[in-house]
Amino acid sequence: MYKKVALAIAFSPTIEALISETKRLVELFGSELILIHIGKKTDELETQLEEIIIKTGLDILNTKLIWKEGKPVHMILEACAEEKADLLIIGALKREGILTYYLGSVGRKLIRKSKCSILTLIDPRVEAERFSKVVVNGTQMEITPKVISKALKFCQIENVSQVHILNEIKLYAFRMATASKGSEDEVSNTRRKLIQDEIVYVQDILKDLDKTGLKINIKITAGKWAVELVRYCEAFKADLLILGDERGYTFIDRLFPHDLEDVLSELPCNLLIIK
Repeated sequence: MYKKVALAIAFSPTIEALISETKRLVELFGSELILIHIGKKTDELETQLEEIIIKTGLDILNTKLIWKEGKPVHMILEACAEEKADLLIIGALKREGILTYYLGSVGRKLIRKSKCSILTLIDPRVEAERFSKVVVNGTQMEITPKVISKALKFCQIENVSQVHILNEIKLYAFRMATASKGSEDEVSNTRRKLIQDEIVYVQDILKDLDKTGLKINIKITAGKWAVELVRYCEAFKADLLILGDERGYTFIDRLFPHDLEDVLSELPCNLLIIK
């Protein structure tokens, strides 16, 4: 699925866990691995990194190490472009004293500017485990069919036990449809039809895709899609949220950064953004 995976690393307490998590995925997808560090290369840091690589069981001869100096975002993206990486993995930061996660400015900029898909890990572990509960954004956008297709392939390779595709009733459509003074039954019927339309939208995408071995549930909500995704992931106790970057598709991408901010400000789980 991914031919080249890049991992942006810093010499922080999570470096071993991030490398362990990435090693698991690289072996799962049969990918090449590129480790990227932005900072001055020293003998001490090089030795430290080699020790971590050996400790985590990575094949050091088949792992490419890239050291660059300069602005982190620019240099990381430059390295990904030069190496033709199709997935970039980064870690998120935990806000001190509060049980929520957030991305620093570097992480946010990488997510917005990266031309390849990007996976953000909020709680990497040395004893890496597979993702088991995955939520996919099924909101009607031009990129959604691609997101669902890629998500299902990812989940099949990962042997995910539960996949939930979350779509939404457009509130403006519901308000317009029920603006006239109709009976409660008429309003209820209108709501049911709108829900059914959103279910059919997802079903039409799924009908031509390979769903072998997957248990897929289509869930319809009402409200701002990004907020609802966060709420649903928390309630479902998801360990991975998959959504797409609308940039370059339609005018709706102008709204996307604001919606994305709702997700990034309080990450409910690990996040995979399909580019």
